[in-house]
Order: sequence, then structure tokens, then C-alpha cells
Amino acid sequence: MSLRALGWSEHFADQATSAVLAQTPPVRITQVHRNTLHIQGVDLDTIIPSLQGVTVGDWLLFDKEAPRNSQLLSRKSLIKRRAPGHNRKEQLIAANLDTAFVVTSCNNDFSLARLERYVAMAHDAGVTPVIILSKIDLTTDPSAFVEQAQSISPQISVVPLDARSPEASGLLRSWCQAGQTVAFLGSSGVGKSTLTNSLAGNEAIATQDIRASDGKGRHTTTGRQLYILPSGCAVLDTPGMREIQLTDVSSGLEETFADLHALQQNCRFNDCAHNTEPGCAVQAAIASGDVDVPRLQRWLKLVAEDAENTKFLADRKRRDRARNKAEKSVSKHGAKK
Repeated sequence: MSLRALGWSEHFADQATSAVLAQTPPVRITQVHRNTLHIQGVDLDTIIPSLQGVTVGDWLLFDKEAPRNSQLLSRKSLIKRRAPGHNRKEQLIAANLDTAFVVTSCNNDFSLARLERYVAMAHDAGVTPVIILSKIDLTTDPSAFVEQAQSISPQISVVPLDARSPEASGLLRSWCQAGQTVAFLGSSGVGKSTLTNSLAGNEAIATQDIRASDGKGRHTTTGRQLYILPSGCAVLDTPGMREIQLTDVSSGLEETFADLHALQQNCRFNDCAHNTEPGCAVQAAIASGDVDVPRLQRWLKLVAEDAENTKFLADRKRRDRARNKAEKSVSKHGAKK
């Protein structure tokens, strides 16, 4: 296994001297389990104890004598979300991606609002989003799905395909060159594992058909795993994620909704809610037919959601830091006694 096949680049090489790299060889996290990490490097494939604050795709300078002292290298990209449930923790999805394949089916799974969330996450991380419309065999004319997906941005590539066809891997090959890291993101049953198998040229990952009753997917992949393909491309297969709560992705929203962001710069008031305020450039664009009302509503919802989650998580981190500081102070004074 070469470092290049694992995704090593100058971004990481520049963070350590050759002497440091010889002493603590670089390894990549390919799986995160409850209490352990699966890491791979040159002539190295092993399990180590978990480290705090890491995720699949991260690079470590591996300390063989004390694995918990391994150093996390600065990331070039990070995709995250607010974790599901009421706890509102930040969940790290994947690090150091080059391309995010956002996969949805040409059936009841298709959701423009969900695609926009994924695209905003990718944009904010500096990752190239590519929308994949799978299961084109389920519709007589996929053009309507293509048109909707392309409405998010003319700059985003939209690829309709049948994940089971021999041609599928060829349609994605330009993003899957040696040294690149790509990830398949989307709901359960849309074909993420099938596409990973197609790129790998084998059936190493188990797959299941969608439910005939409602067209929804079944959970096959239960954990995130980075696969290193014979071509030298690293591919991340992920479990289905139907709930995508955004946090700290304001720049990603600006890029995803670039037209609306540009319009609001011309509103009379800086705090314009784009509702009934006088001099609202967004409402003027709606009146002229240049802006789609549902798109505006989705944008406003995502901006509000991101702001709320970002503030909550920032406050939580401050409270956690203060509590940890207080606990360390108590422990220190207790030790002195």
C-alpha cells in the first residue's frame, strides 16, 4: 500500500519533517469503531485505541510505542453535521475528501431540499459536490429529475446512471483518479455500496434491494469505511443519512444559494427578512419571476437552522471547556493535599 493510494499529498507532507515522518510514520484512519480505530499505512494495517476528535479519512503521525500520543495532522476538508436526536452534539462525518458524490434515486427518495443540504455541507468543506441520480431504470424519463437537481446550481455536475450497469464506474472515473478521496453520501438503498463495488470491480460490500412497499432503502452499510481501490483512489462508503441538520456551514449556504445571497446584498435593510420589507431585492426578483418561492423558503429555513445549531454548539463547547478547566483545577488542588 503506497501513501499516494491512501490519499497522501503535499498538504500533509508539509506538516512534518522527513525525520519526524521516519520516527512517526503517517497512517490514515479507514474505520472508526466504538473504542478502536482501524488505521492503514505503508506496510501497516492495524487496530489502535480510539482518539478523541478524529474521524474516517483523518491522517495521523503514528506513535508505535504509545498509539494514544499519535498526532492528528491538519485537515484539508471536514464534513460534519449536528448529530440526530436531542443531544445536539457535533458529528464528524469524514475528513480530507476531494469529491462528495451525493446519491439519490429517481423514485420516492428524491428530495431537492435534502440534496441542497448535502451540497451546502460539501461546499462549506471545500469539497467538490457531484449529484448522482441512481436507479434511472425505475423511470421512463430521468430528465425531470436531472432538471430539478441541476436547478441547485449550473456549476454542479449531475450524473444519471444505473449503479448496476457496467458503464456506471466509467461515468465517475474522472473524479476517481489515483491519490483522490471520494465519498458516497445519501439515504439508505440509493446504491452507494453498489457504486463502491462497481468502482472496485468486485462485490466485496453487501447490498440489498429497496422495499417494494414504499420504495425506501434498507440499511446495509452500518459504519463508515474507507476502501482503497486497485486504481489508487480511496472511496468512502457511508450508512444512509436521512436527517441532515446543518451547523457552521454559512459559507456553504452562500455558495449553494449564490443567486439569493447576491440579491440580498441589494436589499434596503441589512437585516431584511425578505418578507414584506420595503426595498427588498429578493421580493422584487420573485415578482419578476426570476426567483422560485419554494427555493427562497428552503434557503431561509436552512440559514435559520444553521444559525441556531451553530450558536447552540458554540455555547456548548464553551460550557464544556469551562467544566473541564474547573475539574482539572479541583483535581490539581486535591493532588497537592
